[in-house]
Amino acid sequence: MAAVKQLNPKAEVARAAQALDLNISAAMGLQDVLRTNLGPKGTMKMLVSGAGDIKITKDGNVLLHEMQIQHPTASLIARVATAQDDITGDGTTSNVLIIGELLKQAKVYISDGLHPRVAAEGFDLAKKKALSVLDEMALGKTGRDDLINVARTSLRTKVKGQVADLLTEIIVDAVLAIKKPDQPIDLHMVEIMSMEHKTEMDTKLIKGLVLDHGARHPDMPKRVTDAFILTCNVSLEYEKSEVNSGFFYKSAAEREKLVKAERAFTDDKVRQIIELKKQVVGDSDKGFVVINQKGIDPNSLDLLAREGIVALRRAKRRNMERITLACGGQAANSFDDITPKSLGHAGLFYEHVLGDDKYSFIEECDNPQSVTILIKGPNKHTITQIKDAVRDGLRAVKNAIDDKQVVPGAGAFEIAVYQALQQYKNEVKGKQRLGVEAFAEAMLIIPKCLAQNAGHDAQDCLVTLLQEYKSPTRAVGLDLVSGEAMYPGEVGVYDNYCVKKQLLNSCTVISSNLLIVDEVMRAGMSSLKG
Repeated sequence: MAAVKQLNPKAEVARAAQALDLNISAAMGLQDVLRTNLGPKGTMKMLVSGAGDIKITKDGNVLLHEMQIQHPTASLIARVATAQDDITGDGTTSNVLIIGELLKQAKVYISDGLHPRVAAEGFDLAKKKALSVLDEMALGKTGRDDLINVARTSLRTKVKGQVADLLTEIIVDAVLAIKKPDQPIDLHMVEIMSMEHKTEMDTKLIKGLVLDHGARHPDMPKRVTDAFILTCNVSLEYEKSEVNSGFFYKSAAEREKLVKAERAFTDDKVRQIIELKKQVVGDSDKGFVVINQKGIDPNSLDLLAREGIVALRRAKRRNMERITLACGGQAANSFDDITPKSLGHAGLFYEHVLGDDKYSFIEECDNPQSVTILIKGPNKHTITQIKDAVRDGLRAVKNAIDDKQVVPGAGAFEIAVYQALQQYKNEVKGKQRLGVEAFAEAMLIIPKCLAQNAGHDAQDCLVTLLQEYKSPTRAVGLDLVSGEAMYPGEVGVYDNYCVKKQLLNSCTVISSNLLIVDEVMRAGMSSLKG
């Protein structure tokens, strides 16, 4: 009888083999849910929330976040997989599949009497060998064409091929636009904006910015070309004093005078803008746009509209930084020191009305270091699906630039690791070699699932790949159309180096930890009730 039972008679305990079965069945259950999603030919899952909202996706990260997982071990694996996505932006489904398969292969040997600790040590040796194979296979490619191939490989596993090919170019151009030499890439400088109309094939890259609100005065121009952009964080509305104050007057004229004095404080600021506009625009037909983070009251809007100035108020704080990066100029916190140098420039500014929503487009910027991906789609779930794919695509391109190398995809890495470990196990002394063999077999889950999801026979495809394999530097992957072997490098199927590295590390650690669990106790405070 477990000692915990004496302390708490209502505690639930699973011992030794039972505890191991509990963990392995949870890992395999989660694996069965996600295995059909893997790869460009994977199937979709439809998630329905309690409120009846529908989400159609094949992105492992979205599925694991949205699914309500009750089992503690399955929940732990799901958290590890979503952490993989947070760190590298991809590899969630592969993570769950490999953890499940490592436990499944280890179970075969453990049921024959191998100690779980020995199997875990074998996994660790195999991981080190697999990492050396990864370094051997990595290709130092980061040209624009290589980045396009990396993005396409990632996106085709999330959305259908036609949309993936369109998004690929958009994403690579967006990341290259915001990339600054010798500085880390800040993906927040790529604004992702969505409009619910037309089709997903109308999604495009705006070399500038799209704001989700428009001008607040009917007489302001809806479209200006060759525009100067003033970004500011100055209140242009009448404000009451912060302390309780009152003023006394003897006549109506005195009251008028006091009201005018109060109003003049705001009007002076507006006049400073108008003066600057006259100074830089003169008699030409150039436009002038004011984008303010704080409010602009109706009187101020009226004064600006009379001068043909477009004014947007209450812009989001994150957009203020983006506007100066896209158009140039500096954000002003006071109008006392504004000069023509404070102004940015855009070739075109226009307003687009969609139903009740207004969107302001700032385009044709000279050297934009902040851009917008404008996602279009006929309905909400299409837009959500593309948004998730775009985020993963941006991370994939950023990873490739940061790593300065890529790895051949299409299951090539897993086949290379399998072959390398089959040779390596002969060098390993003792029972640990069984752990190495289990690790090698587990890696084959990726090419197996890719083949099954594409409608091919998994065993036939595996045999073909293993026969065609020569060396890690000439790795072979699976052609999902024909089911034959192909060289991923020749057709441009690349995976991220850091995703594979993270996969090997996290899968080995978690599966080793789950293997050496010999007692599972549910003995929380809740079980004392009743």
